[in-house]
Amino acid sequence: MSKLNLSIAVRDYDRTRPLTDGTVQIDGVDPVFMALDPEEIFFRAFRHAEFDICELSMSSFTVKTAQGNNPYVGVPAFVSRAFRHTSIYVRTDRIKQPADLKGRKIGVPEYQLTANVWARALLEDDYGVKRSDIHWIRGGLEDAGRKEKITISLPPDVHLEDVPEGRTLDSMLESGEIDAFMGPRVPPCFERGHPNVGWLFADTVAAATDYFKRTGIFPIMHIIGVRRSIVEQHPWLPAAVLKAFERAKTIAIARLADTSSTKVTLPFVEEQVRAARNLMGRDFWSYGVAANRKQLDYFLDNHHREGLSSRLVTVEDLFHPTTFETYKL
Repeated sequence: MSKLNLSIAVRDYDRTRPLTDGTVQIDGVDPVFMALDPEEIFFRAFRHAEFDICELSMSSFTVKTAQGNNPYVGVPAFVSRAFRHTSIYVRTDRIKQPADLKGRKIGVPEYQLTANVWARALLEDDYGVKRSDIHWIRGGLEDAGRKEKITISLPPDVHLEDVPEGRTLDSMLESGEIDAFMGPRVPPCFERGHPNVGWLFADTVAAATDYFKRTGIFPIMHIIGVRRSIVEQHPWLPAAVLKAFERAKTIAIARLADTSSTKVTLPFVEEQVRAARNLMGRDFWSYGVAANRKQLDYFLDNHHREGLSSRLVTVEDLFHPTTFETYKL
């Protein structure tokens, strides 16, 4: 039996590298891997369904699922996760605490980005700053002319407008024309050390640690999608994909925890691995539905309350049924 020759687009993560270097195989698949940035993958996937298997934005996937026109079937391999306290950058000369954001202008590269759904949820649930309290400005962080990759419809109480033509959010944050920026990438003016641009939460690790202790949530950013037309022909494929991505992640964490030599170009790695396990348990980067249902339900509820999903999407709507359980020895 010949294998399926499939294109696979994922970022070059340590947790996907055992797949791309051939250490781990997807059963029945002869892969062609492409290591691309998430923005390119998402744009090409949701506009033209160019890839057979790929990393996908959790928010965009939910929008398309609610609309009933998602070209991909979900697999609960969460290749990107992050606490989004680091996603809110402010003009520190005028914003001192979350409540100061009320009535202010916040720039977003796209309103529906997964990172922004999580960041808005924590602002509202933890600090009482509602989406409707903010004047949202949408545009490219560094490149002028960026638009939403998919069509969204927002409630009338959400004030969203595009940046002036030819402008970028970074330049507007630097000049003080907007009061804050929210998004997954770092504004260049922050990297350059602008004296009046900083994180909303000065100690992001402490803020995220407190958040996890209170909620038990480690936010999910990206999932894996398999082209729906292929799954219809080969219904065994989503489970095979989940199995392979799980094995690759397990290998990556084992390598990270190997103290014989540091696997990444960063000091204190062993200490950080131990700290993560002490806080979050040994499987601190879990895949699968069962271990993540709480955060999935929370995200989907917030997504719908924001008006981004036209109906309340369920976990069962997101993922192929073969990925909900696996065999046991």
